[in-house]
Amino acid sequence: MLSFTGTLKVFLATQPADMRKGFSGLYALTVNQLKEQPESGALFVFTNRERTRIKTLYWDGTGLWVMTKRLEQGRFSWPQGVDAQGKLELKPEALALLLDGVDLKRGTLKPWYQRG
Repeated sequence: MLSFTGTLKVFLATQPADMRKGFSGLYALTVNQLKEQPESGALFVFTNRERTRIKTLYWDGTGLWVMTKRLEQGRFSWPQGVDAQGKLELKPEALALLLDGVDLKRGTLKPWYQRG
């Protein structure tokens, strides 16, 4: 289980990204597409076209972290509210719900999600 503090800024890129990208590619997307600085301490979230995978980029003060989640079934979903750069700012709690299988549009668990 991942835990994020209430002060963490989270930016979700709503345009699909190439999930083959690593540190440098996601860094470039953060700067060029989202118009944000990766060293700001925010968490940057990217998804593939099918919304079945999420990759995150995070600077912890000493280096970059890249984390990936692949769904075995279903898709990630999030509410509307995109700005001109194609990003959505989320609260850390909303990101936790998204990663835990909650449909942010309706506030309900996705039918495919089961807790083990």
